[in-house]
Amino acid sequence: MPLYKLPRGQCNALTSLFRKHAVNVTLDADSAHPHLTVSHDGKQVIYEEKQHERKKNEDKGQNNKFDSRPCVVGNEGFSSGCFYYEVQVKGADWWRVGVAKESAQRKGWIDLNPQYGYWAVSLSGDNYYFAGEDLVRLSLSVKPERIGVFVDYEKGRVSFYDVESMCHIHSFTDQSFTEKLYPVLSLVSSVPLIICSDLS
Repeated sequence: MPLYKLPRGQCNALTSLFRKHAVNVTLDADSAHPHLTVSHDGKQVIYEEKQHERKKNEDKGQNNKFDSRPCVVGNEGFSSGCFYYEVQVKGADWWRVGVAKESAQRKGWIDLNPQYGYWAVSLSGDNYYFAGEDLVRLSLSVKPERIGVFVDYEKGRVSFYDVESMCHIHSFTDQSFTEKLYPVLSLVSSVPLIICSDLS
């Protein structure tokens, strides 16, 4: 499925819409998989192959923590209206960006698709996919360096954009949201994912 370039007028309208609904996202370190390290300001996450024994002991008994998938969710959840955030993915070679419902399973090797309460796009090596009932490859001629995620809660829509080129990547439509949605990131890379703050 190819992504497509939006007309200039539509790009300008979307940029204004995104800025209007931009939210301040910080990552919940307590939810992070043991191989993920969240920065003190909650704006960056990095994957570290070595898992420290002290951290493993601290993580025991935490029911909100991902224990198999290298994921982390945001601190802030949203249950109405529209919201938008951006993630810098430049240089990372395995990542997933999107939203997850509050009750989505975090234990075990879960499928990160709408059936299980995850709406996301991902990069695996040089191949782009979006998560649905099946993995569908996206034909992207240029690797996005910054991903925009826009959610319209009432319309049941989650859309993804290449911010630099303002190309639409994919949208999940006609979804039925009944609980809070949280930003979710997944990463297996020594290059961090960074929540962008310069959206005003």
